[in-house]
Amino acid sequence: MAYKITDACLNCGACLDTCPASAISQGDTACVIDEAACLSCGVCAEGCPASAIVPAE
Repeated sequence: MAYKITDACLNCGACLDTCPASAISQGDTACVIDEAACLSCGVCAEGCPASAIVPAE
């Protein structure tokens, strides 16, 4: 199951370096996860200070 970034994202970029697959990029207002590249490891969610990264349903 891939992860997604919710509207709670602060666009701080803390998650960018945590992703081992480099599946996260910084957008204009929030970070974005490339679901096709996501390894579903959850490391990004653990490193998000806003708890904005959750499993995609």
